[in-house]
Amino acid sequence: MKKSFQLICASQVLFAIGVALALGAPTCKPVVGHFEAVVVPPGQGHCPSDPGAFCTSGRVWGGIQGNYQFVMTGAIPSATIGGVPTILFFTGKSTIFLKSGDQLLGTDTGSIDLPPGQGGFASLITFTGGTGDMSSATGQIRLRGEFDAAEATTNGDYIGTLCTQ
Repeated sequence: MKKSFQLICASQVLFAIGVALALGAPTCKPVVGHFEAVVVPPGQGHCPSDPGAFCTSGRVWGGIQGNYQFVMTGAIPSATIGGVPTILFFTGKSTIFLKSGDQLLGTDTGSIDLPPGQGGFASLITFTGGTGDMSSATGQIRLRGEFDAAEATTNGDYIGTLCTQ
């Protein structure tokens, strides 16, 4: 009888732990898609009036769908650490305005090859929450794309994971 009681108690504890983990654990899904954007001049739209500001605004589709805005918050030339002279390492903030009405926030880190370079870039956006169903969002997407300075546009694709509670 004592052994049966211990087994019942142990199974109830394990069940309770499983339920707690299931309720508190984020749900993650793979996301794959594309993006396109235009450069937003300093002082227009969401872009700060600082003459050195670099901002974009565009749309995303695929696993994440909506419009987005990016504001560069810092940059260093890669040449300062022995890199290619035309490449700039950057950080920034991304806001995605989802079709659902929620916002998804992220910290963006990456590199971009500026003119007279070849225009490629790569970036990693780490999700840091948002609004509504995205308030506790986590995960990351990796972007790769092209920057066309003459047209002031950028486009490419992304792949990663979006997690929500």
